Amino acid sequence: MAIERKFVADGVRKVRVQKYFLKELKRAGYGGMDIARTPLGTQVTIFAEKPGIVIGKGGKVVRQLTMDLAQDYGIESPQIEVQQVGNPNFNAQIMAERLANALERGWYFRKAGSNVIRRVMESGALGCEVVLSGKLTGARSRVQKFTEGYIKHSGEPSITMVEKGYAVAIKKLGTIGVQVKLILPETKLPDKFEILDVPPRQRPVEELVEEDLGATIDAELAATPDEEYVAEEVR
Repeated sequence: MAIERKFVADGVRKVRVQKYFLKELKRAGYGGMDIARTPLGTQVTIFAEKPGIVIGKGGKVVRQLTMDLAQDYGIESPQIEVQQVGNPNFNAQIMAERLANALERGWYFRKAGSNVIRRVMESGALGCEVVLSGKLTGARSRVQKFTEGYIKHSGEPSITMVEKGYAVAIKKLGTIGVQVKLILPETKLPDKFEILDVPPRQRPVEELVEEDLGATIDAELAATPDEEYVAEEVR
């Protein structure tokens, strides 16, 4: 297999696994995953708000997930590790799922979107953006955007510094797409800088010695009377 096809196949497999986890671990507060190859197989790390639901009673759920990854998705020797999300307000996927659930329960879209923005920014995030797309108020689809703080939309920082989460709210009029973007508090932005107070440069000892010697010579010359002036005074 060519290297390009391998990259494409790995990307497709990762997307399929992501959709599978979104469906199976919705009740557990699924917050994303990370796949890494190890000498013993494939390490799959699942981030969840409620790790106990992911593990299941006696490890039943996690064993079923491991079998499905190996048989249905072709992952070699999967080893699942579950980690709890420290602050759910800083996980874009969890916030997107919460917003979708609020819309399905009948919350007005402006109130739900503003609530998510407020919770994320009050937690200390540098910026947050919520985008709702679908039939929000009537039969015609529209897009509503809520933004606060600092968000990157292009370039390498938008890929490496911005956390993204996606969810879908199913309502009677149709589906509503939910997208949440946020920047964590500890992120170092590329266009942020600080002006430091630099102490004055210490002059080398050689320059100081030469300056003192020159001043001494000038003083001696100034103190010595001019020979022509002395001769004129004598006459």
